[in-house]
Amino acid sequence: MYQAIGVIELKSIAKGIEATDAALKSAGVRLVSSHPSCPGKYEIILTGAIADVTAAVDHVKSLFDNRLIDSCVIGRIDPQVITALFGTQEGARTGSVGIVETFSAASTIKAADIAVKTAKVAIYELRVSRGMGGKGIVIFTGDVGDVTASVEAGAAYAKEQGLFCQSSVIPAPHKELWEQL
Repeated sequence: MYQAIGVIELKSIAKGIEATDAALKSAGVRLVSSHPSCPGKYEIILTGAIADVTAAVDHVKSLFDNRLIDSCVIGRIDPQVITALFGTQEGARTGSVGIVETFSAASTIKAADIAVKTAKVAIYELRVSRGMGGKGIVIFTGDVGDVTASVEAGAAYAKEQGLFCQSSVIPAPHKELWEQL
């Protein structure tokens, strides 16, 4: 069970590996994942008690500030976000579709968590970094009002961070679109 997660993105693979070691040595955190991502970025996801995760993220930020792209700490992350992050989410192909696109993995994950806590939506898909030029997207399904509220909330967070790319709400997706999502 994930108590809290911290996401750190750096613009150097070598420094990302070094930062992962520094994070793990700085506080009682566990590593969820640590890997290169597009385009030449490095993504670290940590878990543990919120105080430990915050301390580890802050430590990495202090050491690698000039290499930092984005970071966030999420306490009490919604289980849907974790499931979707690891690609095991079975999204329902019904209702409306909402999409939030950001310029970083950390902002996408945080926007997804905010969105699912805002209204009754299901995460259809969550993709970060790989094969998308470092961007991230989260796709929600549900009633159009809930999807709209969730997209607005997630997009607002990304805008506050300066990492918002685009968002969309599709009230009644065509059958063939569902087959491509």
